[in-house]
Amino acid sequence: MTAPTPYTIHNNVAFGFLSLIDVDRIRQSVTDDWFNQTLCQVNDCVVRLGVVQGEFHWHKHDNEDEFFFVLDGRLIIDLEDRSVELQPKQGFTIPKGVVHRTRAPVRTAMLMFEGSTVSPTGDG
Repeated sequence: MTAPTPYTIHNNVAFGFLSLIDVDRIRQSVTDDWFNQTLCQVNDCVVRLGVVQGEFHWHKHDNEDEFFFVLDGRLIIDLEDRSVELQPKQGFTIPKGVVHRTRAPVRTAMLMFEGSTVSPTGDG
């Protein structure tokens, strides 16, 4: 059993194959400060929508890489030795095993592409 978090995270796949996914409509409907919804599965990976503002906790993924792509807003990815700031239409890949956290100083929408076994809150 995992501890509750201040995040709203939906790991269920919201859209099946051959379904239209209106990311902007979903983004506009979000009222939570930290929202994560698995949109669809593509082979062994998933595409997730994050609508966030604030700070996520430090974590890592032992066995999977993770890609972030900012749609709007601003996302800061803190690594142990530096921080990377993403603007709209910019992406960044975190390799497995790398400790990181994300921060959004303003309301930010992003897509995340990762293995379907990734726990959004991290391993360990």
